[in-house]
Amino acid sequence: MQRLRDPNPADVRTVLLETWAVNDAMNQLLLSHLDPQAWRAEPPGAKGQGRTIAAIFAHLHNVRLKWLRLTASHLKRPARLDPYRCTMKQAAAGLRKSGAACLKMLTDALSSGPQRRVTKFVRDGYAHPWPAGATMFAYMFSHEAHHRGQILMLAHQLGYRLPVEAAAGIWWWEKLWKQVGLATRPR
Repeated sequence: MQRLRDPNPADVRTVLLETWAVNDAMNQLLLSHLDPQAWRAEPPGAKGQGRTIAAIFAHLHNVRLKWLRLTASHLKRPARLDPYRCTMKQAAAGLRKSGAACLKMLTDALSSGPQRRVTKFVRDGYAHPWPAGATMFAYMFSHEAHHRGQILMLAHQLGYRLPVEAAAGIWWWEKLWKQVGLATRPR
């Protein structure tokens, strides 16, 4: 069995930041292949109580804004998305902007320089702050991955299956890394 070398901390930081960039590419991939009829379709059995795909994408964006407000208030935040009115185009643009702002927040949080401003991650107003760093990244990424899974499942349940290049494409990391302009990964 081959032993993998542990990357040095600077490499881990770079990989986490690159992975966040790929995270947004995954969201954009789903949006670009989603049937517009699925956007506001009511979830099966929800009787007006479940989130539509539009509402899930708006939630992703709006939660990012909350993290930015509570953790890195010095960064400019884009406007919130209305889960009942936003279009697919507005969601795509909003997610690009909030994703870029979160990347700035993570870049600062994962730095060790004296100019570092993000030292604590506040996920919610009721939650205890965590030290900013890799755990913060893991929480943010897993939140988004959870909702991507919901989107894929809901589209399937509604009869609007995404094509393989989207549904499986979120797992084609090497292609996604190239798409966002990074060298092929993982290291």
